[in-house]
Amino acid sequence: MTPPPDNGPNKRDRREEAREKARLAREAAARKKRRNTVFARSGIIVGVLAILVIVALVIISSVKPAGPGPANMASDGILLKGDATTSQISAVKTAAIKSGGTPTATDDKKLTGTVNITVYLDYQCPYCDQFETANASQIKTWLQKGAVTYEIHPISILDGSSLGTRYSSRSANAAACVANYDPNDFLAVTTAFYANQPAEGTSGLTNAKILSLLKGAGASSSDITSCVNNETFKSWVTASTKRALSDKLPNSSVAKVTGTPTVIVNGKLYSGSLTDASAFSSFVASTATS
Repeated sequence: MTPPPDNGPNKRDRREEAREKARLAREAAARKKRRNTVFARSGIIVGVLAILVIVALVIISSVKPAGPGPANMASDGILLKGDATTSQISAVKTAAIKSGGTPTATDDKKLTGTVNITVYLDYQCPYCDQFETANASQIKTWLQKGAVTYEIHPISILDGSSLGTRYSSRSANAAACVANYDPNDFLAVTTAFYANQPAEGTSGLTNAKILSLLKGAGASSSDITSCVNNETFKSWVTASTKRALSDKLPNSSVAKVTGTPTVIVNGKLYSGSLTDASAFSSFVASTATS
């Protein structure tokens, strides 16, 4: 017998089929929504974790010990002395501050027969430039005669005055490079920095210009070039500046640096004119006889 023809699902069957398809679609949509919610939450969690990792790295890097300092600046400054016989000015050699270490103050009890001048300066500081311009020549003469010692502490407090180029820190680092590799030219380098000091509110000097100044002052080598460009003593500049701004200044009664230049002669703070060489000379003479 031939089977009857198949006329397809009846109306009721079609309705049930449509309901089933709708139910399956709703369930699929619900599953997709749950997956998207999970992915979104996972993405937020991953993003938060990434931020926390970055913050942690920043905190760790900010509290890690400062890197080693430059040689010949164990006190955070470089001590210059002169030879009355030869008129030569040279740096007192010292070991570098170890990574995470603290400075060793110059033993002023060993500095007999001289007036001991210490200056905390910033190469971007216009008042330091005034002091340098007025007194550099006579300080050099005193050194050549063996009458004084001169301890220079470069610090960085004026990075905000160079349009984001951090000239204050970069120049202090460059000075540290000279102390490390060519210390006997440190005084000439300091003079060159002030003779070419950029105005506040400008972009400061490029590393190439800084290296040119160092070369003109006699300090030129591949080691110095790498040291300046890599900012080798960046962390030391930060650490030594922080110490100067918060700790009692060695061999004096000065509580801390509150501005630059801070000039100390035989332990006494000089508060006279920065532009009057005779006033400073008189102060130096008075401390020598007191």
